Amino acid sequence: MAEIIQRDGTWAFDGSTVRITPGLHRSVPLFRQTYGEITVPLEAVSGIVYEPERKRGRLRLRLREGSDPLLQATGGRLPDAADPYRLTVDVDRSGVAEYVAEEVRRALLLDQIPKEPARTYLLAGPPVPVSVRSSDGTVSFDGAQVRIDWSDTSDRVKRATGPRIIAVGDLVQVEWLPNSGYEDGFLRFVTRETVFSKLPPEKDPYALDLWGSTRRDLLTALVAAAVTARLPHPSTRTGEHVDRERPALTAAAPPASDRHDVLLRRLRELGELHRAGVLTDEEFALTKAAVLRDF
Repeated sequence: MAEIIQRDGTWAFDGSTVRITPGLHRSVPLFRQTYGEITVPLEAVSGIVYEPERKRGRLRLRLREGSDPLLQATGGRLPDAADPYRLTVDVDRSGVAEYVAEEVRRALLLDQIPKEPARTYLLAGPPVPVSVRSSDGTVSFDGAQVRIDWSDTSDRVKRATGPRIIAVGDLVQVEWLPNSGYEDGFLRFVTRETVFSKLPPEKDPYALDLWGSTRRDLLTALVAAAVTARLPHPSTRTGEHVDRERPALTAAAPPASDRHDVLLRRLRELGELHRAGVLTDEEFALTKAAVLRDF
């Protein structure tokens, strides 16, 4: 077995799997500690590289596109420190890091692992149920449905609609962008009815606006990955390209009649909120205009 133990975590390779265990040191990001141990089958690996530096080096595991629901959901946007497939290596352990990398590369060659995109998820993703409290509310997923409970600081239009419950069967995809500390992020659940919606995250009742604690909001990627793992694999969607840097965003357009029905239903909902005094005249006009632009 090839193994390297660092403050950042432990990587162990037994010839068929790479077992990644996050370190317990306080310098290890909350996201990696919460995500926990990851078992990566060799067939999901496309390569491994050790990048030496003056003081510390980095061991990076590269996965085949479409093999991991976490990478699919986050689109390569996880900060480096939170990336579970990156290990910081002390300079005096560089020899061990090189040995681990060489053992993985040798196994990839011997087993003739293809580098083409995977046609199914080869990693399981986070276990369920999973629940995360963010700046905009609490999002939970039990394997069958997503539930969003808004916080007191959420936009009042969202709070007026009450908890949002979305069945997995109604979802087309999940869109996720981290809160960078300089720009807000979001976690959006795209359904067949909202696939063309362009409402901003702070007003979209199918999205969490991530504007608070960067450390805490990053945990919403757990929910994004858990839901993504239970949606049809991108390779099954006609004409869709799997790209680690940009999550798949295309979806088949619903028939014109269905879009018309969705438009009327959403306009009725807005009208009811306006008449009830939840939306001001200005808010109603702006939101109505945004809905009409979508169609």
